[in-house]
Amino acid sequence: MHLALYRKWRPALFSDVISQQHITTILQHQVEKGSFAHAYLFTGSRGTGKTTCARILAKAINCLHPKNGNPCLECEICKGIEDGSILDITEMDAASNNGVEDVRLLREEANFVPSVCRYRVYIIDEAHMLSNSAFNALLKILEEPPAHVFFILATTEVHKIPPTIASRCQRYDFKRIKETDIAARLKEIAAAEGFTLTDGGASLLARLSDGGMRDALSLLEQTSAFSDTIDESVVSSAVGIAEKDEIFELAEAVRTKDTAKALSLVSTLYENGKAIDRLADDLISHFRDLMLLESSGGKEDFLLLPPDEIDRRRQQAKAFTLSGIFAVITELQQSLIRLSRTKNQKIELEMTLVCLCAGVSQAAPSDSPAPLPSSNAEYALLSERVSKLERMLASLSEQQRAPAQKPSRKNPPSEPAPIPAKATVLECWGELLEELRQNEPALHAMLLDSTAYKSGEVIIIDSPNTMLKSLLLTDNIGAKLADEIERKLGSRHRLRIAKKESLSIEENSGFSDILKKAGEQHIETEVH
Repeated sequence: MHLALYRKWRPALFSDVISQQHITTILQHQVEKGSFAHAYLFTGSRGTGKTTCARILAKAINCLHPKNGNPCLECEICKGIEDGSILDITEMDAASNNGVEDVRLLREEANFVPSVCRYRVYIIDEAHMLSNSAFNALLKILEEPPAHVFFILATTEVHKIPPTIASRCQRYDFKRIKETDIAARLKEIAAAEGFTLTDGGASLLARLSDGGMRDALSLLEQTSAFSDTIDESVVSSAVGIAEKDEIFELAEAVRTKDTAKALSLVSTLYENGKAIDRLADDLISHFRDLMLLESSGGKEDFLLLPPDEIDRRRQQAKAFTLSGIFAVITELQQSLIRLSRTKNQKIELEMTLVCLCAGVSQAAPSDSPAPLPSSNAEYALLSERVSKLERMLASLSEQQRAPAQKPSRKNPPSEPAPIPAKATVLECWGELLEELRQNEPALHAMLLDSTAYKSGEVIIIDSPNTMLKSLLLTDNIGAKLADEIERKLGSRHRLRIAKKESLSIEENSGFSDILKKAGEQHIETEVH
């Protein structure tokens, strides 16, 4: 029977697991010393090795002859666990076995000593899917487990795990696998399987996998059915995406405002069977590369591309302004959301490209669409002027509503907040920024030279980036930062931007001139 590549090449030793050395090293040392935790919580995105490491750990702690913290894979215990003949190792899919009765049966079984192994191990996959009553039933045995029982919980949504459960486990966060590591591993597997994978093909597969090795191997198997030699063209055809030259041409058409060219390319790609939503996603990825090259001074460490491709992107990035790239990405992201809700995706993408080439936005329709900013300086100036006017009008409105009272310092979560006197500097902020520099370079670039303060359940970010508030409200960027902070602090916090000093009427000569002229013309004015 044919075995899928992701199953055939599943790592059997801790040393085979890539990009997770910060976890596998600790687990190996625990096995060597015999000092295990009674419960583990493995978190991370799909395909990063959570269940794989759980299986290796289950073998290692029961192996008759472990080697350097790894299972030997040769003893009867290792072989029995691998072929499923030993029932002391139980894998439970919480997505389909999430009721309280399922956990009660598990608890009753756990009281019996293992039949063959030294330890009975329960691996609960997608643990966040357990019901509240099931979590409550699991809590008692996690508090006082029998000496022969170990639990390993794996989840992609750790925030759904109750704190009472998480606090009784050793938590390990699995990172997305580096694209360079995925590409190298794919080439090794391709060579072993007897087909050729080019550097470009491996890089494209690695980018499409979004940091998951399982997805990468599934894509590799899919593309291997097309040809024994897998390059970027084969990958593009097999997966149904546009090739890099076509994406470059489409991006160039947007830059040169060549609407006819952009529509012609979309039509050709659509007729050739390219998925419209994937095309929009590819365009976003392309402009993301341009944004990173433009905002990082040309650094290319975070781009898994051949040198000639990086040079092409660098030249194209120079032809755009950073604010122009932001505008394109924002429009394409909004279009991607609309694509999921429309029947005719081709029309939606065509409308977006027409707007981009015309220099107008669909985000806020009006009778007279405003042109997109044409330069970084214009964008920054416009953003600062709008922010100052908003703060000034808010201050005046508060004074008119309650002239005898001190204005309230409370703000809604999305609005800037002052830094309270009791707030403390978030000491792990520098460490978090360094991790973002390696794993999320775009988010790191937004937060350069920033400082964070903690006040209760609120994190206040003081940043010179005047567009930070707008950027954090864009799609999932704010949620991503909140997730990273939760990972560091262990609990969820609301995010706010540090509030700058309010602007008075006297400080805004343009606004005061308007009011003065209105008074001279005997026009009554009211500020809200």
